[in-house]
Amino acid sequence: MKNYRLLMLTTLIISGCSIVYELIISAVSSYLVGDTTLQYSITIGIYMCAMGFGSFISKYMKKDLFNWFVMVEIGVGIVGGLSSLTLFLANLYLETYQLIMYIEIVIIGTFVGVEIPLLTRIIEGDRKDLRVTLSSIFSFDYLGGLLGSIAFPLLLLPTLGYFATAFLAGTFNLICATLIVWRYKDRIENAAFFKLLTGLLLVIMMIGMVFSENISNYIEGGLYRDNIILSEQTKYQKIVMTKHKDDLRLYIDGNVQFSSADEYRYHEALIHIPMMQAKNRDEVLVLGGGDGLAARELLKYPETHVTLIDLDEEMTRLCSEDPQISALNCGALKSDRVNIINMDAYTYLTDCDKKYDVIIVDLPDPNNTTLNKLYSNVFYRLCGNALKDDGVINVQSTSPYYATKAFWCINKTIESEGFNVKPYHLEVPAFGDWGFNMASKRELRDDYEIEVDTKYLTKDNIHSLFMFGKDEVDETVAVNELTHPMLIEYYNDAVRNWN
Repeated sequence: MKNYRLLMLTTLIISGCSIVYELIISAVSSYLVGDTTLQYSITIGIYMCAMGFGSFISKYMKKDLFNWFVMVEIGVGIVGGLSSLTLFLANLYLETYQLIMYIEIVIIGTFVGVEIPLLTRIIEGDRKDLRVTLSSIFSFDYLGGLLGSIAFPLLLLPTLGYFATAFLAGTFNLICATLIVWRYKDRIENAAFFKLLTGLLLVIMMIGMVFSENISNYIEGGLYRDNIILSEQTKYQKIVMTKHKDDLRLYIDGNVQFSSADEYRYHEALIHIPMMQAKNRDEVLVLGGGDGLAARELLKYPETHVTLIDLDEEMTRLCSEDPQISALNCGALKSDRVNIINMDAYTYLTDCDKKYDVIIVDLPDPNNTTLNKLYSNVFYRLCGNALKDDGVINVQSTSPYYATKAFWCINKTIESEGFNVKPYHLEVPAFGDWGFNMASKRELRDDYEIEVDTKYLTKDNIHSLFMFGKDEVDETVAVNELTHPMLIEYYNDAVRNWN
């Protein structure tokens, strides 16, 4: 009975680790390459196929099942434990990232595919009851998969990050191998060798866990051009802050959010142009903008009160408390006129019964399916429901030059919900050519009068922002519907093209 319980526990652990490896590879590839849907789909597809191949070849393992099982656990522990490190190093130093990723998926998937058939035959050999063996082993297998899939996003990734999570999963696989070696040493050839080997590999994995922060700092030092002064994995995203001389930059999941050298250009264009169009400015809703820089510009209007909706509490906390960012946003997030609510923007609008004079949509680019929803026709319909009849909405809309179809898709999607839309753009050195779509239920005026202090905007240059070159316009785009997400395809095509 004790032997049976040990083997069931082993099944539970290896199944959980298997799911964690699959999620790590998908998440790291999404982080480094982009196109989340594609990365998860490819990983799952190849992984399942490799598992099938592993199950197939397990039938040729006819003798010494315990030896085979220990070797498989050692193999998956090593490759899986080093999976994050391997992918990041491949991205830094090799031109064949995708090939390395595919090889890693195939190796781990094949090992995982061998595990359960071997365990089934081992348990059946002891109990002689195939019905009970199969029902038990698959029950623990599925339960382990559930535990791994829940633990990864809610506990492991936010707490440990990519490297320590992979090392931890590798450690658990090696622990399983060690337990089997010690418990069934009489049925394992060269048991003493395997005891020494698993013990040594366990030490290596634990050292990797202990020094995972150092490894992360080294790897990130190669991913970012400037010195990293802060790196934090939250429940939702990876936040990195770098600094070179006076240039402070904030990155989310590898994408630059602002450079202190030129962010005023972006935020003045984002805020003041719609504020000049608004008949009233008392209540302004900001969706995103957790760095507080949009709020800084809004607080230049003495009558304005700001409701800021940002999903990540750690983001708004950091930008409220970090002395360098709070100096840049002039302490806007601590102002009595700013009300911060940490929740999903879509959910907030769904339940919103308040009307706003101005709505600023300052969300990250639509590079995954979750963000794509926040650029859909239904989302803009919800924005319209929360907007006063004479109110103005402004949407950051990526680059009309680098992602032309994506920019005009956003424009067309807003227009499809009955808004009058005025697109405009400007040069932001950290981003390149960057665009916005301003909209209202009423006709928008062509006159602009600056009433606050600015560093970039002037009465003369505002009108030039509404002019587009021929290579910055594409009208052959579809509306981004919630049930037919076209925008993410346009955006990912642009990323692949410029990469």
